[in-house]
Amino acid sequence: MNSAIQCLSNTPPLTEYFLNDKYQEELNFDNPLGMRGEIAKSYAELIKQMWSGKYSYVTPRAFKTQVGRFAPQFSGYQQQDCQELLAFLLDGLHEDLNRIRKKPYIQLKDADGRPDKVVAEEAWENHLKRNDSIIVDIFHGLFKSTLVCPECAKISVTFDPFCYLTLPLPMKKERTLEVYLVRMDPLAKPMQYKVVVPKIGNITDLCTALSALSGVAADKMIVTDIYNHRFHRIFAMDENLSSIMERDDIYVFEIAINRTEDTEQVIIPVCLREKYRHTGYSHHSGSSLFGQPFLIAVPRNNTEDKLYNLLLLRMCRYVKTGTESEDTDGSLHCCKDHGINGNGPNGIHEEGSPSEMETDEQDDESSQDQELPSENENSQSEDSVGGDNDSENGLCTEDTCKGQPLTGHKKRLFTFQFNNLGNTDINYIKDDTRHIRFEDRQSRLDERSFLALDWDPELKKRYFDDNAAEDFEKHESVEYKPPKKPYVKLKDCIELFTTKEKLGAEDPWYCPNCKEHQQATKKLDLWSLPPVLVVHLKRFSYSRYMRDKLDTLVDFPINDLDMSEFLINPNAGPCRYNLIAVSNHYGGMGGGHYTAFAKNKDDGKWYYFDDSSVSTASEDQIVSKAAYVLFYQRQDTISGTGFFPLDRETKQGASAATGIPLESDEDSNENDNDIENENCMHTN
Repeated sequence: MNSAIQCLSNTPPLTEYFLNDKYQEELNFDNPLGMRGEIAKSYAELIKQMWSGKYSYVTPRAFKTQVGRFAPQFSGYQQQDCQELLAFLLDGLHEDLNRIRKKPYIQLKDADGRPDKVVAEEAWENHLKRNDSIIVDIFHGLFKSTLVCPECAKISVTFDPFCYLTLPLPMKKERTLEVYLVRMDPLAKPMQYKVVVPKIGNITDLCTALSALSGVAADKMIVTDIYNHRFHRIFAMDENLSSIMERDDIYVFEIAINRTEDTEQVIIPVCLREKYRHTGYSHHSGSSLFGQPFLIAVPRNNTEDKLYNLLLLRMCRYVKTGTESEDTDGSLHCCKDHGINGNGPNGIHEEGSPSEMETDEQDDESSQDQELPSENENSQSEDSVGGDNDSENGLCTEDTCKGQPLTGHKKRLFTFQFNNLGNTDINYIKDDTRHIRFEDRQSRLDERSFLALDWDPELKKRYFDDNAAEDFEKHESVEYKPPKKPYVKLKDCIELFTTKEKLGAEDPWYCPNCKEHQQATKKLDLWSLPPVLVVHLKRFSYSRYMRDKLDTLVDFPINDLDMSEFLINPNAGPCRYNLIAVSNHYGGMGGGHYTAFAKNKDDGKWYYFDDSSVSTASEDQIVSKAAYVLFYQRQDTISGTGFFPLDRETKQGASAATGIPLESDEDSNENDNDIENENCMHTN
């Protein structure tokens, strides 16, 4: 409120109007659209206090109360949008001071091919028949709106009044994301890429951009978010990119199967756990996650041995399989010598290299941050491969493991458990013959269901290479730095405002020819500009997918803003403006702080208003990323030109040399009980 009032207070023709009591003869108490004159009277009293020269600063408590009565959204002490308050105040003051006591009904007419000059004059005259006040005199202009139907090419031209211009800021339509691509080749290290994606796009756009850099087909990718050694989210292709934050670790897995068409394989999320047993009298066991999770495509019908080898093959880059010790000498050579391919007739190939393996990876859903169940939780949500004895748990002896394919070593490196932590899309069924069947009941994985590989600490220490597991390579795109435009000019924003656009599907136009709502093209043009031009920079962006504040620096002129190039009216007259006030917003979407710069109407100096303090300012300080609402006064209407009737009259006395700061809402709240200082706070 402080910032908005300071800007209005330092609008000379409006302030002089109230200081000279011209408002009293124009108060409209009967306007059903007004506030019975209460807003105008309360604002007048506040302006008189501020410009009386008696106070260091005042608390606008009475005015705030009146505003809260008629606009409850501005009651209380929560921060509100300055531009919304300005819009309410200008509309409220207009209706309270409307010189039209009885508004006639006027039917709007389309141009129907008539000259712009005729249609514009008609529109402005009709506007003045219903709206005539000091606010209209100072702040209202006229723009031309042109709509073209895409079906019948019907052109609709109307001229509409405006009180302020809301200018869009040229937005960056793209953003960069750093992702890791995990290829099907188990020996290939993950590679980091930097991709450029639409700011408002979906996961498909990310895959398309990554495909252009990597050569991997976009439909063979699945995008995941890995956090704390597990899948935090597995994204569907139609999910919005706005759900990916800059700090997220995004891993994209290359796959070889089509889940919707391939009914013989299923994609399984896999996490790695280290099992440990507490010492002392307690025999409880637990686990902790480690390494990178991955996705693997496996045949729906499998055996424990085949599944074990598929998993081992997928990790062959960072699981040691050589002659690490005498106990396991040659135990895992067969995994590198014999590839496991789920597409083969038996799930086993006699020969092949790891790069030929189709142990692919896929993901498609999101998981929640839940603790993984420990081994001692004997719930129905966990199905462990094996029984209670060492042999059944994969810790085979020489006798029990003899004859098992690809597992000739004395001990398996890990056992596995299937965990259902949510709405399971995959059923894990194990029978007594060590056969495993995965049943996919739905098209999407709920990745809270996962396969946990449990490692004995000693075996993990000897065979699992943590450094190799975390290793990755960098693509040249990582070094790419998008060019940053340091600022935009105010004229760029005006040009964007007057650019032709297509109406959205949620905001169609009713075509009188087609008799249907159409997504027409719309173009706005400026026809006439008011003495005081209020420019609202649209820094706050809202959409279905995201909310954002744009901190782009807008370079706006302090003096000599020439609007002639944007006016389509050849007889528009003078159109050069000087800046008189700026409302600033610091902070983000959730909150922030408002201040104001304003040029004093009497001494011509700039001042900075920050709640209950005021200080002189230089023109160099005014242009900043915080600028939110700009007030420009046309040069031919400044004091002394005689443009306004009041300016032509002989002034009865001089105003105080400077306006005074207002106490902020927060200060007002703190001093609610200070009865003695109700209107006048201490002198600085």
